[in-house]
Amino acid sequence: PTRIAAQIVTGIGFLGAGAIMRTGASVHGLTTAATVWVNAAVGVAAGGGRYVLAISATGITLAALLALTRLENLIARRKPPQAPDSLGA
Repeated sequence: PTRIAAQIVTGIGFLGAGAIMRTGASVHGLTTAATVWVNAAVGVAAGGGRYVLAISATGITLAALLALTRLENLIARRKPPQAPDSLGA
């Protein structure tokens, strides 16, 4: 069972790395990559029969994603608009 979990972590880490994109000074896809990794961990926990852990991790992850999305939107509204990059022009 531990070998299977180790291979899942490796595979999901590879997929998560593919989800992260860098454009200039900004990075996109970190939340997606982290969420995919957490979902794999929840799947491993459920597959190992640790249902309470899987349900708890799902609830904590959902709460964190919702709270951080609200915080991100709040910060974005307070931030002054930026001028577009001149690199693409």
